[in-house]
Amino acid sequence: MGKVAVITGGARGIGAATATLFAQNGAHVIIADILDELGATLADSIGGRYIHCDVAKEDNVESVIQLALTWKGQLDIMLNNAGIPGPGGSIANLDMERVMNVLSVNVNGVLHGIKHAARAMIHSGKGGSIICMSSSAAIMGGLGGHAYSLSKEAIIGLTRTSACELGVHAIRVNSISPHGVPSEMLVSAYRKFLGDVSPEDVSKIVGERGSLLRGRGASAQDVAQAALFLASDETGYITAHNLVVDGGYTSACNTMSFIYQ
Repeated sequence: MGKVAVITGGARGIGAATATLFAQNGAHVIIADILDELGATLADSIGGRYIHCDVAKEDNVESVIQLALTWKGQLDIMLNNAGIPGPGGSIANLDMERVMNVLSVNVNGVLHGIKHAARAMIHSGKGGSIICMSSSAAIMGGLGGHAYSLSKEAIIGLTRTSACELGVHAIRVNSISPHGVPSEMLVSAYRKFLGDVSPEDVSKIVGERGSLLRGRGASAQDVAQAALFLASDETGYITAHNLVVDGGYTSACNTMSFIYQ
């Protein structure tokens, strides 16, 4: 591969799985996160670099891109993966300060990533791949809180408008919408309602109730493979696309599958 990739929120979960997979395929990976110990340890283990980055702060994101250019002289792949869950509860009682905090990370953070990655890629004249992490909650109602769903659907719109502008520079912009990955974020949400469940328990629940592939839950590796696909030259004609990694859950309902018997 030999490409230079930046991954925000790369210290754990989907970001960490993707960082590892990219490195295994020959990429030089920069992990940007606020989880310094986890991020630095992972970066060392894959021969990459780590930098502290709060994506809500534009200058932090700009510093990450500058590190890529200083380290390897180029930026080929930008994965805007960092995100937070946000408040739950009724829309009638939403704490707007907490909503704005979600938007500052999930939406502005992605915007900062696209903006500064685009600058570097346009300057290089070699194109590139920008990937933004959305969610199944952007596709179907009822899979996330109001603020979270709002932020994740905004990402898909921003991906498409960015692809419209940047295509002339051979920069592809796509998004990924995972569903049911037992990340720390999702497991914590399940524990609020179901008690002390494990990631394996969550994966089993998703496989039984939230997937057309009955018994098959999602994994961080599934999403990492989707990111690798969109980052590769083999997807050179794919842009403005939202790749849904959900076991078919948001596309079809199998409650009446008896009609096919």
